[in-house]
Amino acid sequence: MSRRYATRRPQVRIIGGKWKGRKLGVAGSSIRPTPDRARETLFNWLGAELPGARVLDLFAGTGALGFEALSRGADHATFVDSDGDAIDHLLTARTRFDAAGTVIEHADAMQWLASQSSDQRWDVVFLDPPFDSPLLATAVAAAAGHLSEGGTIYAESDEGFDWEGSAAASGLGIWRNSRAGAVRYGLLRS
Repeated sequence: MSRRYATRRPQVRIIGGKWKGRKLGVAGSSIRPTPDRARETLFNWLGAELPGARVLDLFAGTGALGFEALSRGADHATFVDSDGDAIDHLLTARTRFDAAGTVIEHADAMQWLASQSSDQRWDVVFLDPPFDSPLLATAVAAAAGHLSEGGTIYAESDEGFDWEGSAAASGLGIWRNSRAGAVRYGLLRS
C-alpha cells in the first residue's frame, strides 16, 4: 500500500506582536525569506520606532518584514513585488490578518519607487532584493530619498555587498549590522 503525502508549502511565522505565531505562505522556491534569527534581531533593534510608523516593504516576497512591523504597531505598510504569486499570497495574508493600513502593489520595485513623488516618505524601508541581482545599492540610494526625518533603511545582502560604500554614497551611515549564516543585514540612517 502506497501512501501519498501532500507537499507542504514552506511558511514563515510572525515572531512578535498581535499576530505572533501566525504564518505567511511562501509563494515559490525563488523567494528567500529573511531568516527568523535575523528578523528577531532586526525587530529588537527597531522596537520603539515601530508604533505609529509608515513602512515600505520593497521586494516584499512573503511580506514577513512588513507584516511583522504591522504586528508590532506600525500604522501603515506598503508592499511592492513583481511576482504575481507573491502578490496573491500578500493579498491572502492581508485578508486573513484583517490588516488595515496596507497597500499592495504588483510592480517592479525600482520602477514603482521611482514613480513616487518626492514628498512620499516612510519611517522604515525594508530592502531585501534577490541575492542574485545587483539591485541593493541602487535601492538603498533610491529609498534614502524617501525616508522621513530620522528614518531607517533595513538592508539584507550576501557577503559581496559593499555596505560602507553604499551607505556613504546615499548619505547614510551604518547604524547596526550583523549576519546570520551567509546573510548580512543591517540598519542605515542619515
